[in-house]
Amino acid sequence: MGSTQFGNFKDFCRDSTLPVCNVRETINSKKTTTLFLDNQPPNKNFGGCPLYGIDLSGDRNLANLGSILLAFVAILVSLFLLWRSDKKNAAVGRREMQLFLLGFIIIEICEIFTVGGIPLEDKVRKGFSAIHIGAIAATCWILLLNAFVGFQLLDDGTAASLGLIASSAAVIFIGTGYIALDTAFDWSGHFNASASTNYRNIALYVLYQLFPLVCLVVFFLLETVLVLRVLGEIRPMLYLAGAAVLFAIGQIFQYVISVHLCTASGSKINGTLFETLFTLLSVVGLWTFWSSITEDDWPLPVGSGYN
Repeated sequence: MGSTQFGNFKDFCRDSTLPVCNVRETINSKKTTTLFLDNQPPNKNFGGCPLYGIDLSGDRNLANLGSILLAFVAILVSLFLLWRSDKKNAAVGRREMQLFLLGFIIIEICEIFTVGGIPLEDKVRKGFSAIHIGAIAATCWILLLNAFVGFQLLDDGTAASLGLIASSAAVIFIGTGYIALDTAFDWSGHFNASASTNYRNIALYVLYQLFPLVCLVVFFLLETVLVLRVLGEIRPMLYLAGAAVLFAIGQIFQYVISVHLCTASGSKINGTLFETLFTLLSVVGLWTFWSSITEDDWPLPVGSGYN
């Protein structure tokens, strides 16, 4: 990727439905008070295939009913996993895993109003989108710290462990959310993402595209070391690898296949629906992986640092 392309969202927003696409500066945005989906699809300024979904009354559209329904399912599944985690009293990182699940629930709630395409006033959608972007960055950070918890550098479930994770995640959430809001409403002029620059925003590009990816890759590497070198087991790697593959498939649907699905379906669906599904399955896989390595019968080496 050339230096002139780094930070540009135009191609992403042309082919996909992403929350970051909602916070861009639209033409005459400060004068516009119309509904976001009042015959104007989410990627209306980027070409590609506009996602209209299904028609509603009053010349409105519900862009992505499938994603909305799957987001509700994801919330319910996450609540169930929260409950199941609470039952694992002796599990390492139980409270920390629950923090990750809470972050994922926030993401899915926001997804209903951002990429789900419920008809909303533009500024309301931008607010939800900023929360969505901040939640993604913070939740991926929480997941990364969950990997460190597995090595027991701090006693899990303590005020120190939970306080460190929650406070650092809050800083990332607030900082990323502010940049997204500043971009959306042009408060300071520092994060403007206008059409004249191909909607270039290096700060959001790093925090929304690159930072979560780095967190996920490092998490996978740390957990691989934990399982293979510390626990000396193979079976949990099947769950971890499965979660990684499912997440990757979801991203392929989002960034590669989305526009083709939209065209083939006559603007009814795109890859976001499948991205939501496969991300949910990936989270279930991650929870299953965590559950499998916190069983009481793992042969832990002496001096490994585990209590």
